[in-house]
Amino acid sequence: MLNFEDDMTPAAVSAGVRMASMGMDANTNKDKDEHGYTIASVSTGRIKVEDKRIINSTADVNQLVPFKYKWAWEKYLAACANHWMPQEINMSADIALWKNPNGLTEDERRLVMRNLGFFSTADSLAANNISLGTYRHISNPECRQYLLRQAFEEAIHTHSYQYIVESLGMDEGEIFNMYHEVPSIRDKDEFLLPFIDVLTNPEFKTGTPENDQKLLRSLIVFACIMEGLFFYVGFVQILALGRQNKMTGAAEQYQYILRDESMHLNFGVDVINQIKLENPHLWTPAFREEIRGLIQKGVELEYRYAEDTMPRGVLGLNAGMFKEYLRFIANRRCQQIGVDVLYQGATNPFPWMAEMIDLKKEKNFFETRVTEYQTGGALSWD
Repeated sequence: MLNFEDDMTPAAVSAGVRMASMGMDANTNKDKDEHGYTIASVSTGRIKVEDKRIINSTADVNQLVPFKYKWAWEKYLAACANHWMPQEINMSADIALWKNPNGLTEDERRLVMRNLGFFSTADSLAANNISLGTYRHISNPECRQYLLRQAFEEAIHTHSYQYIVESLGMDEGEIFNMYHEVPSIRDKDEFLLPFIDVLTNPEFKTGTPENDQKLLRSLIVFACIMEGLFFYVGFVQILALGRQNKMTGAAEQYQYILRDESMHLNFGVDVINQIKLENPHLWTPAFREEIRGLIQKGVELEYRYAEDTMPRGVLGLNAGMFKEYLRFIANRRCQQIGVDVLYQGATNPFPWMAEMIDLKKEKNFFETRVTEYQTGGALSWD
């Protein structure tokens, strides 16, 4: 947490506030303005690229350049180029279909409602995790720049689910309380909360091998399991509806969200791997095996969610297909962070999902208006 009582000695700090030194008690070289606020003294020294680190850096976190991790800045720019807002998407066809008693089957309605029940609060958890936790402990300014954009995107996603719920005239109390009342949703959130609590605890500070490993563990759970696994059953289900020309407004929003979350995942993986590179002592065999166990648990929880959302086959999908898909996704996450895969030979039953992720330009399905984020092909459910 930002603490202007921290050590700000010019010899230890190149310029500005030494955010990375959270928890130090020295009180040298400080002045107070007329309001009583503490102001950090500023030296004439300039930081060097080699001074920067992902965690536990002694470099001034307020000084964005020179960049050390250009990949973080490039992801920030790409995220800004992909900006969208829920109200840009026409929901009239979805509304007509939802209000038509014969428009969707009961299984399809259950699938839509369960998805909104999970996602409507999941992205709030993600935003709180970033804003109240991760941001405090990442001591690199270009990475923090991306995290600020990511937190805003989580707010857009929560807004999107609210927009869908309101447009369809759903019971808001029912949808937004599913994370308390529906076991398959509650179990996923309860799995995540201890790892989020580690980072959001105001007393938690990095700087020791034990706490640095706690941070790394929570970052892996957040990126690889929450964003990289727990969202994928829902994405496939809603996008499968869109491919059948059903709930296309909601599906278009989910496609934008999938694109955002894919970038969140890739950024998280890069941060995880950079922490490993700079702190190899954290990446012990026992720790790697623990991570494999957590990913395996994530697969089990997400498969239970798949069974709950679709107890019978629907949209040409069934829960068994998701078991294989989740194993395929879990293997991919293991490979991305450098641990042994869990499910040898798992394959992807939904190859069309890769095309959904690589979205360059969006076109409203029922309108002629085109919203260009980057140059490329148009949105298609084919």
